[in-house]
Amino acid sequence: MCDTLVMTRTATADAVALFAKNSDRDPNEAHHVLLAPAADHPPGSRVRCTYIEIEQAPHTYAVALAKPFWMWGAEMGVNEHGVVIGNEALFTRQPAEKEARLLGMDLLRLALERAATARAAVEVITALLERYGQGGNCGFAHPLYYQNSFLIADPDDAWVLETVDKHWAARRVQGSYSISNAITLSKQWDMASPDLVTHAIEQGWCKSAAEFDFAEAYSDFLYTRLSDARKRCAATLAALQTSSGRATPTSMFAALRLHTAADAPGWSPARGLTGATVCMHAGYGPVRRSQTTGSLVAYLHPARPLLFVTGTAAPCTSIFKPLWLDTPLPEAVGPAPTGVYDPHTLFWRHERLHRSLLRDYPQRITILQEERALLEQELLEEALAACDAPLKERRRIVAEGFSRALAAEERWLTRMAAAPPSQRQSFWHARAWASFNRAAGVPTAALV
Repeated sequence: MCDTLVMTRTATADAVALFAKNSDRDPNEAHHVLLAPAADHPPGSRVRCTYIEIEQAPHTYAVALAKPFWMWGAEMGVNEHGVVIGNEALFTRQPAEKEARLLGMDLLRLALERAATARAAVEVITALLERYGQGGNCGFAHPLYYQNSFLIADPDDAWVLETVDKHWAARRVQGSYSISNAITLSKQWDMASPDLVTHAIEQGWCKSAAEFDFAEAYSDFLYTRLSDARKRCAATLAALQTSSGRATPTSMFAALRLHTAADAPGWSPARGLTGATVCMHAGYGPVRRSQTTGSLVAYLHPARPLLFVTGTAAPCTSIFKPLWLDTPLPEAVGPAPTGVYDPHTLFWRHERLHRSLLRDYPQRITILQEERALLEQELLEEALAACDAPLKERRRIVAEGFSRALAAEERWLTRMAAAPPSQRQSFWHARAWASFNRAAGVPTAALV
């Protein structure tokens, strides 16, 4: 389960477009932040995606990706032209193809590498869909097959693209828009595959073109409902509309951290066996299998896009850190993570804090909230002021941002060790996380 949101430049405080996404995956499916440079490729070159190989483009743009560690593709990313894309799983009446084809995440990366505008990215994805289709296992710990939707933006434009097999519809959006794990387009779009409507009629999902509604005709009932997709989408859209005209990256941080519409004090992810939130927390059973494993906010500065990434799970426990496409990832990030615990990597180092905090979420989250907000504001202000600064200065800001974040997390972990849980973790929640920890080899001694 994921959530992706955009505010075009007409809706922000300084007329710079904003984009945000949470990547919800299996709890041990480590999140990897990757920078790939621009490159030229000789004629006849091929590129190996997650499962299949396709023809390579003559030139690929520089990209920053936030991705499940094992995939070639990514759930979200930005290219050197300021094109940003996030994808969402869709569950539909049309069964997802199990044969290995292009994953939605592959389509996202291919579009970022090949498109200089949001509109061009729509065209890249739909052309690849027509030629290769989408399909294959998208799951890490458990097989998972789904269709894909995409929210695509650049400094001046934004599009929503929703796909079912090779069928699709796309609409240009203005102001605020949000997508989750449900089709949002109904009767209005600007572009569509030629057989979008006729296929639904042939399948008996609607009676005529006059009554066709994309969401109603193609949506699956069970998985779309269990994901709370429409509830989450409504929550993020309400948050965006509340800040319309004065939105900043901080507004997007807050939207990605939503647990309920009101975010009531004392809320805990240990309660309940069902339900999904924007800041997603895994629990016991098949319904709450997903965890937000990484988050990204993009400030689409016209000359140089600025990213704020967590690189770590649960944005409510993480710090958004600044990054540009031309600033190398600092040493503090460590090696690429895997699904096995490795405290030398950014993702797994943070899991000590995250999984310790879960032992008494209502009490322990208060240890970090105030300091996290102050630190993020300092990092944000310094980064925004440096968008036109020389590379050397921006490299310093990135390195110091990651170092300060890691130091803060160590302080919070120390404070948690000195504050034993005041209440017992629910049995089912504790059992679920004990299972996740065993699967990843997280030592009991690593948690406090």
